[in-house]
Amino acid sequence: MTDPRPILEVACGVLRNARGEVLLAQRPEGKVAAGFWEFPGGKVEPGESVAGALARELHEELGVSVTQARPLIRLRHAYSNRIVQLDTWLVTGFDGEPSSREMQALAWCGLGEIARLQTLPTVAPILKPLRLPVDYAFTRSDATVASIRAGLDRLPAGALLRLRLPKLDDFGYAALARMLQPEAQARGLTLMLDREPGLSRELGCGLHATSKVWPTLTSRPVPAHLPFAVSVHSAEELSRLASLDVDAAVLGHVLATPTHEGQPGLGWNGFSEAVWECGLPVYAIGGVGPADHERIWTAGGQGSAGIGAYWQ
Repeated sequence: MTDPRPILEVACGVLRNARGEVLLAQRPEGKVAAGFWEFPGGKVEPGESVAGALARELHEELGVSVTQARPLIRLRHAYSNRIVQLDTWLVTGFDGEPSSREMQALAWCGLGEIARLQTLPTVAPILKPLRLPVDYAFTRSDATVASIRAGLDRLPAGALLRLRLPKLDDFGYAALARMLQPEAQARGLTLMLDREPGLSRELGCGLHATSKVWPTLTSRPVPAHLPFAVSVHSAEELSRLASLDVDAAVLGHVLATPTHEGQPGLGWNGFSEAVWECGLPVYAIGGVGPADHERIWTAGGQGSAGIGAYWQ
């Protein structure tokens, strides 16, 4: 049955300053949801591109001119009387100082400060990609302790690092995780473990659930301050993640790789179609790396995940 509610296409901009703060605007009196805070933006007019609408709206609302921006995440949120299709962009370059042109209050906030504000329901899912890096490195399955430690300094700043060692028993895996956790933290890396959730909770590490494990879960297995990611292979699997409160998914393989010889990848169109409006940050994996970030962002993804691209 076709949903009778009209669809409102909105371009949304997350302005980020040099301190890492983001700009929120409070809806003024007389507007729907007055008093609630949101990221600035507005309706995409017929025949207008999203980038064009974003530039126009931010100039009209804030008096700034966009000089650098990229896609961040696409969302679809259903209200009682309409469906909002939100195309959100991260704006890291702009000319002018943001000022209120529509009687709205403005506030620069750190990501940890936003919880104190009364925000629209579309704000929370936008915070997920903002809290995550664009790089997710996996260790080689046969990596040695020495090779992992030697490669830590070459990983991108702030990256997630999945300790993927399937041949190592649980005792040895836990011992290695305990040793690597402080070294990873000292380099600004977030260690992601793929064993029992209790180990992640004990060590303060993130959790990565494989495509065999996460379907057996009934709720989020780690607290909100620890990142929780899963591996998926299709749009159908992405659609089943809502009840687990997942922070990110890794989808692939996107391109042909030696480890998937003879198996066609999703391709860029397949990847884009799968992540469109799924409402989650999704990393592309399989034949991709940091050099592909622009293409991944254009396709709606968060960034790249992989092995070879990070352990040259």
